[in-house]
Amino acid sequence: MSHPLPQIIKREFLRLAKDPVYIFCMVLAPLVCFVFFTSLMDEGLPQELPVGLVDQDATTTSRQISRNLDAFQQTRIVAHYPDASEARRAVQRGEIYGFYLIPKGTARKALRQEQPRLSFYMNYSYLVAGSLIYRDMRMMSELASGAAARSVLYAKGATEGQAMAYLQPIVIETHAIGNPWLNYNIYLSNTLLPGILMLFVFMVTVYSIGSEIKERQGSRLLAMAHGNMLHIIVGKLLPQTLIFLLMGSAYVFYLYGYLQFPCHCGIPSIWALMALFVLASQGMGVMMISALPTLRLGLSFASLWAVISFSICGMSFPVMAMDPTLQGLSLLFPLRHYFLIYVNSALDGYPLLNAWPYIVALIGFASLPYLLAWRLKHVLLHAKYEK
Repeated sequence: MSHPLPQIIKREFLRLAKDPVYIFCMVLAPLVCFVFFTSLMDEGLPQELPVGLVDQDATTTSRQISRNLDAFQQTRIVAHYPDASEARRAVQRGEIYGFYLIPKGTARKALRQEQPRLSFYMNYSYLVAGSLIYRDMRMMSELASGAAARSVLYAKGATEGQAMAYLQPIVIETHAIGNPWLNYNIYLSNTLLPGILMLFVFMVTVYSIGSEIKERQGSRLLAMAHGNMLHIIVGKLLPQTLIFLLMGSAYVFYLYGYLQFPCHCGIPSIWALMALFVLASQGMGVMMISALPTLRLGLSFASLWAVISFSICGMSFPVMAMDPTLQGLSLLFPLRHYFLIYVNSALDGYPLLNAWPYIVALIGFASLPYLLAWRLKHVLLHAKYEK
């Protein structure tokens, strides 16, 4: 009798080639997502976000403030409004992200040291745009306040050195570690693209095993494997693993080779991490369809777990600031461990072994198919497809 493993692998390759769903989810969709998200943020930070100006003072000082605000890289004044009500309606219509209000008498009050008030409003429904505009407008307000105070000190006879020492007694130097350019593409794509790949691995793994259940091919598959679940697991997953490793290699060389994203651990190390991450995602996929042996429920479980991964991995909100229950729950997501290893090695430059607990966790996820072989065998033999 011939060895069953090559036959199962050949059978799986034929299934992949015949079903266009596999081609789309394993090749086309990942490549489109890789190019789309990196090109979407190719400038690093959004540039020239539209804002409005309400200049009720109409003095040399107010015009200088507006020119300086317009000179910021992330902000561009696109319209002037007569009052705050009209500017607010423009924000509500989506024409601008915020507006800067210079009330009447600002220059006069500044010279008299009467503490004039500058106001700025932004639409925080758009988190990135709102944060960037807030930063620029706040900085402009602080600069305007400093310039007014400096003019008063000069009028009182203070030298430039005395005025600057009074206005800024302590000089603060800020150094951004890992991403000194504050590039959103580097910040997001390094976790977003692996997360998208994980999503497709989840879906394809669940779909391939769920299709066997739906088509009632479990008994035939077990007969082909002579009852050996190890042959079924390897034969089913190996062709998918090779294709996903190819897609993972594409994003690794695209990000760290072509786009030159920071990778202090080297491309071979980050490739090994990607390969382990693919295997861990496949292990989770097998667990999902074993726990919910219905194609519909299994795919729902896979998509839900993948989407939650983006929020709970720590990429957008620090896990240490979450509820303790969510902090513990985050350990059940492979993307969380990938993110921690990436930060440890690719950004901070520490050896991969420095993050050994997270590597062990990914190995544990990758071992799930073999630990659940008994359950998967029961599912293939006895699970009934429910519409």
